[in-house]
Amino acid sequence: MGDDLFMSKIVITGATGELGQLVVQHLLGKVPANQIAVSVRNVEKASKFADQGIEVRYGDYDDPSSLEKSFAGASKLLLISTPQDDSVVRIRKHVDAIEAAKKAGVQHLFYTSFAAVDKGAFPLLGDVHSATEYTLRASGLSTTILRNAFYQDMFVNESLQSFVDSGVIVTSAGNGKINTVERSDLALAAATVLAEEGHEDKVYELTSSETWNYDELAKILSDVSGKTVTHQSRSDSEVLEGMIKAGVPEGFAHFLVAHYNSIANGNEGNTSDDLEKLIGRKPISIRESIIKYKSL
Repeated sequence: MGDDLFMSKIVITGATGELGQLVVQHLLGKVPANQIAVSVRNVEKASKFADQGIEVRYGDYDDPSSLEKSFAGASKLLLISTPQDDSVVRIRKHVDAIEAAKKAGVQHLFYTSFAAVDKGAFPLLGDVHSATEYTLRASGLSTTILRNAFYQDMFVNESLQSFVDSGVIVTSAGNGKINTVERSDLALAAATVLAEEGHEDKVYELTSSETWNYDELAKILSDVSGKTVTHQSRSDSEVLEGMIKAGVPEGFAHFLVAHYNSIANGNEGNTSDDLEKLIGRKPISIRESIIKYKSL
């Protein structure tokens, strides 16, 4: 009995991260805790999972042999992409994890990729995921690719208050569209495919069927706060200079301008109904997220 139970484990990496915690939470509503294991770098930080009856295993991307042990006997493995900044380092860690999964005999690997990577979406992020997807195809493993949209909470945060206070959002995104989804909706989709059978060799575009742009964001903020907020689109160099003057770290400022550029060029507005089908409802919209975030 013990061996059968061990063999049926769903193993989740990065489970102490924001997305990972939400996946585990949703998964607990679908399968018994004793069918779930988490592979984490900091075992102490994962004690709350052990309290819930989930097996906690030590697995560190910097120590591939630990990954092989933590993936042992996994019928399903959710590989949550690493948050490491350097692209080459991230790719190397993902490749090591895929090799460890093969050695451990993982039957089915699920990977959190990035929406529309095959359509040129934001290369600064997309290139890492494209490389990982190619590695997965080359590995011969049975895989499911979960291409996550940008997290809505990257946009629904304390910066909204500064937009309301100043009455202006300044970007270089023009009227280009972007697709964003709440992390919890993406986690629910991941938990759904992990709990079900029949998702082998599928690629899911986990995006909203609706997009928004910064003009619409300004309108939503005006509606919710009762104060007038407008969007001003300026040149990349003006926006970059303004951010650096305002104290935004230079690396992050360049990242944001590259993102605005990708939005302006029409690369970020791809839509799909895959997410809606998997979670059984429309994902939470940016307007709903803003309304529930806090009173502005």
